[in-house]
This record gives sequence, C-alpha cells and structure tokens, in this order.
Amino acid sequence: MSRVYATGIPFPTERSAAHDAERDPVTVLLVDDEAMLTEMMGMVLRFAGWEVVTAADGRTAVAKARELRPDVVILDVMLPDMTGLEVLTRMREHQPHLPVLLLTAKATVQDRIAGLTAGGDDYVTKPFSVEEVVLRVRALLRRSGGESPEPGARLLVGDLMLDEHSREVHRDGEPVTLTATEFELLRLFMRNPRRVLSKTHILEQVWSYDFGGRANVVELYVSYLRKKIDNGRAPMIHTMRGAGYVLKPA
Repeated sequence: MSRVYATGIPFPTERSAAHDAERDPVTVLLVDDEAMLTEMMGMVLRFAGWEVVTAADGRTAVAKARELRPDVVILDVMLPDMTGLEVLTRMREHQPHLPVLLLTAKATVQDRIAGLTAGGDDYVTKPFSVEEVVLRVRALLRRSGGESPEPGARLLVGDLMLDEHSREVHRDGEPVTLTATEFELLRLFMRNPRRVLSKTHILEQVWSYDFGGRANVVELYVSYLRKKIDNGRAPMIHTMRGAGYVLKPA
C-alpha cells in the first residue's frame, strides 16, 4: 500500500460551477484504501461543491457505482481485494461513459497506457497535489457534458454525425459508443474538419492542461477513435506526419 499524501497545498478557493442551487450536485465516488488520504481528498472535493461517496475496496466500489451511478470516479489502481483496473472494467460494463480518474504510484509509460486502455479517462501519479486532482476532475466533468452546448447542436462531417446535446455519435447511421474523452476528441476534430490539428493543440483543447510532452496519450486516443469510427469503413481520421491529425469526409 503506497503512503502518499499531499501536504502544504492550498485548498481550492472557488467552488465548482456544478454546485448550483438549480442543479443536482455532482457526485464523486472516491475509491482508495488509505484512510488519511481519503479523508483529506473527501474534504477538498466537498469544498469544491461536490457530494462525495467513498469506498476502501474494489467490491464496495463496484456496488456503489451500480447503485448510485456517480458523475465521476477517482480510483486508486492498487486496492486490497482486486486491482483498480479490474474495478474499472466492471464499472464500464454498466456505465460505459462514466468518467474515471486513476490514481497511480506507477509512473512508467506502460502503466499509464494500461490504465487508459482499460477505460480510464485520465490519471494522476502519486505524489500529487489536491489542486491538480480537482482541476482534472473538473476537466473530466466538462468532457462528459458538464458544459453542454445548446440543445440540438449537431455536427456533420460526411456520414459521421455527432449530437452535442444527447452525446450520441453515428457513422453511416450506425451508433458508435465513445467514452467521455473519446467523445471530446471527436468533437474537436468535427469542429475543425479538414484542419490539421497538432498534438499540442489537442492536448490543450481536450485535456485542458499541459501533459508535459506526453504526446503518446494523444496517439493512444486517436487509435481508439480510429477503431470505433473507421473500423470496416473508409478512413476519416488521417495522420499528417510531423504535423498532427486531420478529419476528412470519407
């Protein structure tokens, strides 16, 4: 069990925009077996204006996710009864669009890719600051529809359709299921058809912060999109070597 705590970090000074009297509060499921870390993070997340439900093991986390259907999950990769990736996979069976932020003490590229491949939308490497976690949770909520455009907004590129309100995607009339991050990445492409987007631009627009040059994250998610959007069809997402990526009608 890793012993990682954020110290000397000021609490966020602004409450989340989601903490609005006219809206249901955002529910965060926080999964970690370190009691001190859970208590500290729970306090910070509540200060941000969110409701917080906690779980100290994988089985409890899966049960609470099914029962409560939280808006976002903060999930430690190392749990006492099963791995966080197993927990994530089980959650995805019932809520494929559930945004998940992984907490990991493993900093290798292979470990990060394993977490993202399993369905995680983002990750934070321990030790981390509480401010960073709050910022990344807010970014996940934006990607998952926390800042929805006007109802009925649709984007069309060739035979690809994306509904920004319902968050539905169709290619040639067939539905395409995307995670929150995949949806946001596709929306960026579809708002900029035929325009070459650099990896740096994609990181800034989709992830809303600097990944420290970890362009492999963009490559990974573009490959996910290709498998879902272009699978068995004429390709729409193209790599422009040395420049970035572009979406074109097939």
